[in-house]
Amino acid sequence: MAAVLSLRNAPLGCGGCMRLSELRLSLFNPARRRFLQAATISAAGFVLSPSMRASASAVSEALAAQGTARQPIFRLDGEWEFHSGSIRGVDEAWLPSRQSEWQAVTLPHCFNGLDACDPDKTYFRGPGWYRRRLLVQNPHANGRTILLFQGAGQSTSLWIGSAHVGTHTGGYDEFAFDITGAVNELTAAERALGVPVVVRCDNAPDLTRIPSELSDFCLYGGLYRHVNLMYLPAVALDAVHILPVVHPGGAAEISVGARLFNSAAFNGTCEVSVEVWHPRGGTIHQASQSLAAWQDFAPLTRFRVASPELWSPSSPNLYLCRVTLSTPAGEVEIDQRFGIRHVEFLERGPFKLNGERILLRGTQRHQDHAGVAAGMSDEQTREEMRMIREMGANFIRLAHYQQDRLVLDLCDELGLMVWEELPWCRAGVGGEAFQQNASGMLTHMIEQHFNHPSIVFWGLGNEDDWPNEYPRTDKAAIRSFMTRLRDLAHRLDGSRLTAFRRCDFARDIPDVYSPSIWAGWYRGSYREYKRSLIEQRERVSRFIHIEWGADSHAGRHSENPDAVLSRIPTGEGTDERGLAYLETGGEPRASADGDWSETYACNLFDWHLKTQDELDWLSGSAQWIFKDFASPLRGDNGIPYVNQKGVVERDLKKKESFYVFQSYWSDKPMAHIYGHSWPVRWGKADEPRSVHVYSNCERAELFLNGISQGTRKRDAQNFPAAGLRWEVKFAAGPNHLRVEAHQGDATVTDEIDLAYQTEPWGKPTALKLAAKERQGSRITVEAKLFDAQGVLCLDARNFVRFSLAGDGRLIDNMGTTRASRELQLANGRAEISLDAAGACTVGATIDGVSGAALEVLA
Repeated sequence: MAAVLSLRNAPLGCGGCMRLSELRLSLFNPARRRFLQAATISAAGFVLSPSMRASASAVSEALAAQGTARQPIFRLDGEWEFHSGSIRGVDEAWLPSRQSEWQAVTLPHCFNGLDACDPDKTYFRGPGWYRRRLLVQNPHANGRTILLFQGAGQSTSLWIGSAHVGTHTGGYDEFAFDITGAVNELTAAERALGVPVVVRCDNAPDLTRIPSELSDFCLYGGLYRHVNLMYLPAVALDAVHILPVVHPGGAAEISVGARLFNSAAFNGTCEVSVEVWHPRGGTIHQASQSLAAWQDFAPLTRFRVASPELWSPSSPNLYLCRVTLSTPAGEVEIDQRFGIRHVEFLERGPFKLNGERILLRGTQRHQDHAGVAAGMSDEQTREEMRMIREMGANFIRLAHYQQDRLVLDLCDELGLMVWEELPWCRAGVGGEAFQQNASGMLTHMIEQHFNHPSIVFWGLGNEDDWPNEYPRTDKAAIRSFMTRLRDLAHRLDGSRLTAFRRCDFARDIPDVYSPSIWAGWYRGSYREYKRSLIEQRERVSRFIHIEWGADSHAGRHSENPDAVLSRIPTGEGTDERGLAYLETGGEPRASADGDWSETYACNLFDWHLKTQDELDWLSGSAQWIFKDFASPLRGDNGIPYVNQKGVVERDLKKKESFYVFQSYWSDKPMAHIYGHSWPVRWGKADEPRSVHVYSNCERAELFLNGISQGTRKRDAQNFPAAGLRWEVKFAAGPNHLRVEAHQGDATVTDEIDLAYQTEPWGKPTALKLAAKERQGSRITVEAKLFDAQGVLCLDARNFVRFSLAGDGRLIDNMGTTRASRELQLANGRAEISLDAAGACTVGATIDGVSGAALEVLA
């Protein structure tokens, strides 16, 4: 067997990925269980939506009642050490004289955690090395020892001792190395000391690998997903696929098939059993049979469910299927969850789930987070997915690559429908190695995630009509390769539709197509959105709108956000063209000439959402993007190297726009006064100022300084804020706003304090620093820009740079408005935090203005 396991050979679960909590090796001998050196994984680690907790509990109790002793596979998060940059060879990794060059790390770990948003240099592209020792004690006679990587960037090589086991190319799919032979070649003394494991991750540019170097996101490096140790008998289950088909009348037929892992070329009899549990507990199907050892997928059982509990966003019901294989080599089990649902996408019409039209209300996700980049912890991932559901989304595009198994598990549990995508991004078609890499990654994605009911589309790629794409613009080659990928996806999974975003000359190839529509940002006005949808609908069979939105600099607000629209030409289309993402040059557009305020972004989102609500033929959309993320193409942004189109910041702090979506999408009563991050508003004395309330309630009453400003009824088509808006006259100085919103018997409230500034300001001349907050040794410092009369310049958006001298460190390079040492001001202010260990001085500079300094003590 090859050292690097192919998908045909890999000891992986759902078509290549075996969930940690769902593979259980039967180890009945207590002595065998003493080899467990790493923390075990519990199924209780998953976050479940409230509707799923009862069913999950019932299934768990039913399984526990059987009393069978089982052990999971082992997650290898700890005891790793890391070295950045090149070394002369693998033997050098263990030289005692180089010990000081290695640092202890815990997985997941991305070696671009702190440089992706560094304003002074581009992020590191090259090798990073990991090492650890591993106690290996395989309990199976003639069994196989496997290292399973849930994803690593971007090319990964493995050594056991001095033996090179293999290399995997691709930053996002799961892959496995069989280390059995390499371990056996070590001496007994070497194995007793601990098997030396060395991993090299390399994210240097590679033109044979996807995605393209033109991609608008960082191609991170490192072991940024979990690594796991598995012990398999010589004959095991390689993959289990479950295909539910819902028939007219509501009954469902479930087919279960499996592929065999057979490292010993066993040709005897296999005993196979299948058991299936209902979402609320209780066995609904059992089958057993004797089979001769087989290759490829073999059918194991087929059964009927007369009245299935269908999977949907409102009821994400999950069944559980256990397949047990017994041979002379041992026994192994795979547990796979699955859902029963029926998807229909009408030509030039809406999307249907379980026979009913449902509007796909979506957003999008990159694996990227402040301080850790792609090395997100499971807890951070769970919180992000929970917030996406809290916003009211029922659909998510996983951009632009296969994402971690936990993300898909959470989509299943939370009821989020999924477009998962091959990272063929902003590239033409390269040579044979390029094409094999792309085809292999598509195969891996589909086989590894086949059983997830949340997945409704397989995305074939993104923006493969980009200017100057690699290796050249060859429309015929792109069309041919896209057709090849579509046909491959259909062969691997005929139950799902293929999809593609933005490649107009190939729009007829995928089953579902999304053109480029960026109304009000990269071209045109957002008020042209409906016309663009109608025009594009007629050009393809199945139309969906993927990617729309606006950048917003958190904390920046405007009293006249739509002023830019008077300068923007209309009637010429709303698609993104060429290099329109650049902030300068070309015709006027909001992305280059607007204020990047949260206020404008909220108006744009509001208009898009109200338009989507009124079109009964629309399948749906996905806003770009849920969370700000790092991008090497965005060095001139308000936060350098950050794409700021998120409705939350890179650390999950909510922007105001989060609540716009919630007001349209969430069922739970909510109300939010716009401006929680807008401490100072401005205007003339007694000048009416707009107050917007975003709420899904039927009516709301606003109070200013304790005085009612009247009650408004919500009307989704009454733009802006669905009619929940008031013109009020603030008092100069402090003001208090409160809203009471009512939905049936439920009442929700929100309130904010703000100041109203009536003094006009002139040219900025003075920068001042002040300590804003202190928590232990953590001190937050705020910079403000004033004119010569000491009036705060509330429209200032100059770049400010922070520095620190003395005994402490800045909390920076996080890619947020509160933790970046260089960024634009938001309404004349910016802040940064530091950890002070002693006396230190914070400095701040702005071009054309005298700098400022503030001494702080620990």
